[in-house]
Amino acid sequence: MKNFEHKTVWITGASSGIGEALAHEFAKQGARLVLSARNQQELERVASDCGRPDTIIQPLDLSDHDSLPGIVQTVLAKTGNVDVLVNNGGISQRSLAKDTNFEVDKKLINVNLLGTIALSKALLPHFLAKKSGHYVVITSLTGKFGTQLRSSYAAAKHGLHGFFDSLRAEVWRENVQVTLVCPGFITTKVSLNALTGDGSPQGSMDNATRAGKSPESLAKAIVSAVEKGKYEISFGGRELAGIYVKRFFPTIFTNLLRKAKVT
Repeated sequence: MKNFEHKTVWITGASSGIGEALAHEFAKQGARLVLSARNQQELERVASDCGRPDTIIQPLDLSDHDSLPGIVQTVLAKTGNVDVLVNNGGISQRSLAKDTNFEVDKKLINVNLLGTIALSKALLPHFLAKKSGHYVVITSLTGKFGTQLRSSYAAAKHGLHGFFDSLRAEVWRENVQVTLVCPGFITTKVSLNALTGDGSPQGSMDNATRAGKSPESLAKAIVSAVEKGKYEISFGGRELAGIYVKRFFPTIFTNLLRKAKVT
């Protein structure tokens, strides 16, 4: 059964990793795709691999907040309708707070938090007017608890939870839904592209990331969660235990976190 047939799904960060896996999974479910990221060439590759000739490629830069309302209007002019916005675009961090230039902190917040908010708010009038729409927000387990080397990344992900939990409480009467997705370690290029203290990419794969779950398995879980209208899901391996240890045994969790290997 193609559960997203006649639905339009817009995915940011669609040029690789989780976004690419989601593009394939939603395409299998019959969705018309809008694919966004900064790298148009990679978007074209993903679109070709998905095999849907009606796919729309719309490059965007989440750090350019002022451009996003115009991009929303461009997409709506091409599609006439968006049913699901998957906020997946973002960039990670691998640096201690004391070693991180403030400009890098700002970039992480601007892309991961403010860019996602700006794009979502630009599309919100469309969802409210048609009394239907679904935001899928790829946050992280670091949206639940911070770890070493992720200070501003964790701040941005915590912020996404605060914003979208609040938004969900405001727009449910208009049938606008929000699903928060909290992955643990997923085998993508996220650690290769993660920013170090001076803003340069780390350029190497973390062992924890290499040993993580596949983006394809996460994509299947996300599509299922969207179908079922779930408010929030977590996905990963042993690292998921951190959610419950922190909740019920905060002192133990704090001591464990000091020794945890997060790369």
